[in-house]
Amino acid sequence: MAVTNLDLTRYTFYLTIFVISCFLLRALFARLADSSSSSRLPPSPALSLPVVGHIYLLGSSLPKSFQTLILKTRDAEFSSRFEMGPVQYSIYKQTGFITAPYGHYYRFMKRLCLTRLFAGSQLDQFRRILKEEVERLVRSVLECSGEGRSCDLMGELTTLTNNIVFRMIMSKRYSKFVEEARELRRLVVEIMELGAKLGVSEVFGPLKRYDVFGHGKRLTEAMRRYDGVLEKILRDYEENVDEGGESDLLEMLLGSCGDGNAEVEVTRDHIKHFTFEMLTASIDTTSAALQWAMANLINHRAVFKKLRDEIESVVAPAKLIGESDVPSLPYLQAVTKETLRLHTPTPLIFRECSRDCKVMGYDVKAQTRLLMNVYAIMRDPDTWRDPDAFVPERFLVNSGDGGGQLDQIESRGRDFSYLPFGGGRRGCMGASQASMVMQVVVGALAQCFDWEVNGGGNVDINVGSGFSGAMASPLVCRTITHFDPFK
Repeated sequence: MAVTNLDLTRYTFYLTIFVISCFLLRALFARLADSSSSSRLPPSPALSLPVVGHIYLLGSSLPKSFQTLILKTRDAEFSSRFEMGPVQYSIYKQTGFITAPYGHYYRFMKRLCLTRLFAGSQLDQFRRILKEEVERLVRSVLECSGEGRSCDLMGELTTLTNNIVFRMIMSKRYSKFVEEARELRRLVVEIMELGAKLGVSEVFGPLKRYDVFGHGKRLTEAMRRYDGVLEKILRDYEENVDEGGESDLLEMLLGSCGDGNAEVEVTRDHIKHFTFEMLTASIDTTSAALQWAMANLINHRAVFKKLRDEIESVVAPAKLIGESDVPSLPYLQAVTKETLRLHTPTPLIFRECSRDCKVMGYDVKAQTRLLMNVYAIMRDPDTWRDPDAFVPERFLVNSGDGGGQLDQIESRGRDFSYLPFGGGRRGCMGASQASMVMQVVVGALAQCFDWEVNGGGNVDINVGSGFSGAMASPLVCRTITHFDPFK
């Protein structure tokens, strides 16, 4: 037995030496190939280790991990995106809109959204839906306050943003499928939670092909349940054609599905994936940004008081704040802008190079993937004074004690120090609508309620794990009614 153990130890030692030698030789040959090439490649941020590459530089909170890496790009060459998450477990392969290459399908869907979802009668419908959902939110929080219950603000804000998205996508059938909509929302949350449980090494590294802890299998199963619920809704659209009134987005997409004369082939998976992306965005971006806004207001009482004073001086007595009031509320706009600067919905922008080009004198090959760290750009001390402090006044000119006017800093990606909604050809198309939701919701919650953290103190503003930079802990607060607009 002793001899066998000795042999096993010797073989293990030799095998280890052999594997390490292979990696060292591979690294050496790669270095020689690079040195013999005429290309001037961008520098590496640090030493690349065998197998794991640069993964060891990443922490659980990716936006913070990338804070020291700043990139400037050429938008035309870097207008395509790639899927960043655990795509190997997705049941929808290469059908995404947000992550689609900059080609015919992306341009078709973008035009559809701009002309049908965020314009004309649909825009009027958005305003009505926003008003109704904000009123529903306020009534729900009033109920919590009246009963002395804690308010799960994370749950309330997620419900609000999901309802808005669902009603915009399937306005014709929403009232018929309220329960299905709730189930889809629950499944999207479950899918996101399962995706977040997959560590960096399981998404990018050597464990990518192995579902070690079973999270990938459960993620796929949840996506199949989501697919089944949405399929039921789509079949109802096809079996019960409604010829009257304006078409909603699902009806328009189904009309393009299987149409041989359509400009772009839209499959059923395209529709399902697009709906999933819209729902994910409402939870992972708008809802998260609203929670950050309220957390910062609760932690900064002077800012909260200044905001409420502005609202009460502008909005008519006994009236709930509405969209039409926002242009006259510069401090409210500054509060939401500062929230988006500190806690951007898209802390990392994913891009892929479509053709060989030069960036800052370096040669960048086609299909090179890169991450732009917006989180770091909007906390750059060379651009922003006290970059980690919550100071809405930085977005006001002539602020003083009397308020001031809103600084017209561009928020749609043309001012490259402020990129909460991305920029260039792949900037967020719904930026105006998302900003309006934030302003009206934050304004209503500040106008109607006082907020306290359970147990006293401040809100925990630690950033959670994953890609989005959302709050680590759910925002649960005690509310005290200050103003009831329905009395």
